[in-house]
Formats: sequence, C-alpha cells, structure tokens
Amino acid sequence: MSTNDEKQLDANGSSRRKFLRNSGIAAGGVVVGGTLGGLLGFNDKGEQESTATATKETQSAQQHDQALEYFNNRADFDLLGQATERIFPEDENGPGAIGLGVPYYIDHQLAGKWGINAKDYRQGPFFEGELNQGYQSQLKYHQIYDLGIEAIEKYSQATFNEGFTALDGEKQDEVLVAFENDEVDIPGIKSSFFFNILRQSTLEGAYSDPLYGGNKDMQGWKMKEYPGVQMSYSDEQVASKEFIEIKPASLHNTHN
Repeated sequence: MSTNDEKQLDANGSSRRKFLRNSGIAAGGVVVGGTLGGLLGFNDKGEQESTATATKETQSAQQHDQALEYFNNRADFDLLGQATERIFPEDENGPGAIGLGVPYYIDHQLAGKWGINAKDYRQGPFFEGELNQGYQSQLKYHQIYDLGIEAIEKYSQATFNEGFTALDGEKQDEVLVAFENDEVDIPGIKSSFFFNILRQSTLEGAYSDPLYGGNKDMQGWKMKEYPGVQMSYSDEQVASKEFIEIKPASLHNTHN
C-alpha cells in the first residue's frame, strides 16, 4: 500500500486506511512464520458443503464461487465480512474485502483441506513454540476461526454493549487492535495469533486467483495492475523497457 493510499480521506475526514496504519499492518505487522504456507487449496468437505445456505448468490452461474460452504450461521459470516473489511477497506482505489469476495474465500478455505490442517504434522505433544517455529497449536484452523469470531463478538458486547456488526468503523478498529495486542483471552491461543491469520487470509483473498472465491472480477489485480495468469508473453512484451498494461487473466480463463 502506498503512502498516498494511507492519506486518502473519506467524507468524514478520517482515513479509510487508519486501521492499517494504527495496527502496524502498513509496515507489515507481525506475521507468524509458516502459518499459512498451505492456505490455497480446493474444498473437499463433502455433501454438507452445498446445503450451508440457500441465499440468492447461488442462483447465478457467474457467482458459483459465492456460496457458503463452511459457515452455517449467517451472523458469524457477516461478522467475518466486516472484520475483513476493516483490514482491507473500500476506498478511492477500489473495492474492499467484501466487494472482492474475501469472506467467501476464507469460508471456502475453512471448508477444505486447509481448514483441517491436512498438510500439517498433527502429532503431539503440543508446546508453545518460539516465533521462528511457526504454528504449534493443537487446534485446527477452522477451530481457531470459530473461537476467534466468538471472541470478537463477546469482546464487543463486553466493551461497547453492542455486537461487532452494530459498531461503527472506529470501534470495530479498536476491537481488532485489542486482538492484535493480545488484550483478549481466547482459549488455547493468543488473540494476536488469530488476528494474524485473519489478516493474512484477508490479503490472500484479495489477491489470490478468483478461482478460489476471492479477488472478484480480478479487481484486486486490476488495482495493482497485475496481469494474473497469462498463457504466454510476446517477444515485444518481454523485451520492452516500458510498462505495458495487460488485461489480467485468471485460471478461469485458462480452463475455458
């Protein structure tokens, strides 16, 4: 994110990227090493995945990737959406996390192999490791998300007497910063651990291939002028010393 992005103001005069700046995300934040190395993956949850919701987004073939597969509680999914939107908010550059479909991306990952840590070593004993030792919890990622979302709601109620989705943006930021600063108790994990996973998942959903449910209409790539998955580049493009704008392509394009 550029300095100009951080300085852009909304109609109320407050920075749309204020949370990113205050929480340290603009400088990279604190990311647990190795936590999300295997995040991208296809869903293999089984028959239950198609019955999670009957909302209108499943009616269009063009929106087949915007159907819930893990969450069966719409309130939890909406809370997740608003939390990701505060991490990656809409501004003059383009859509935020919700507009990019990031909540659906996370939902699909939780329903798949990543959500059950299918590629991780899962034998105990489990001890709290050093930062450079990466993920050490016995909890699976979908359990961490369940506990984290529940903790966000409880902390919001206890602090502001309102649920997270009823709070204005500034108060939502306060809640998320408290999680990043380990000021919230979550059984079995540090709140900053959940926040880092949420942050990393949000960024991956914004910039991953649309095939995985996020980066809707490749808008994340378009904001960064990233060409996506090109089948090939011409000799002129390779040899050019000037910036060449290329219409982005996704795995959807290469498969069709």
